[in-house]
Amino acid sequence: MSTFLPPTPEFGAPLEQHPSPEVLRFLATRRSASAVTLGGPGPSADEIRTLIALATRVPDHGKLAPWRFIVLEGEGKAAFAAKLEALAQSRGDTKAAAKLVKLKTPPMGVAVVSATRNHEIPQWEQLLSSGAVCTTLLYAAQAMGYGANWITDWYAYDGEAKAILGLSPEENVAGFVLMGTPREPPLERERPNPAALTTVWRS
Repeated sequence: MSTFLPPTPEFGAPLEQHPSPEVLRFLATRRSASAVTLGGPGPSADEIRTLIALATRVPDHGKLAPWRFIVLEGEGKAAFAAKLEALAQSRGDTKAAAKLVKLKTPPMGVAVVSATRNHEIPQWEQLLSSGAVCTTLLYAAQAMGYGANWITDWYAYDGEAKAILGLSPEENVAGFVLMGTPREPPLERERPNPAALTTVWRS
């Protein structure tokens, strides 16, 4: 575990809750970095373990852990991208092959796999937990000082592509969280108006 984090709490230990203005400041200016701007270095092996440990602390109704992680790095990541490119080219789909630049460019990626369980907890809630894992992994990587981007593309949904990644037919890709050092700062984009999206329920 990273030296700048507290020790992992023991099961049943009381966890102090306190304000964290630094987290609020981070969220106020958080911005995903374009995947094609991400170069080396990426997170180290120890940092990836820390990021994944942080991502597993998301809300998870029923404590099902309905997700798992596949780390994509180095030769393995290049081989995965090459197999996807060969798949696209075998179909004559040059557009799909070109889209792989987002996967190829960053030095590191983590595929978050949604693995829902047959359980009384609704599948929808299990899927939401996978989305929370992606979000936390993205934010944690950025808080660690890296650029990060959560993407999906055709290879997140294509059956043959998912098989190349090693997924079972029942599993799905919640997202590829790509990480690295941004070559240029991301620019602020247009944001929605919170007031226009908010109502107060009254009886």
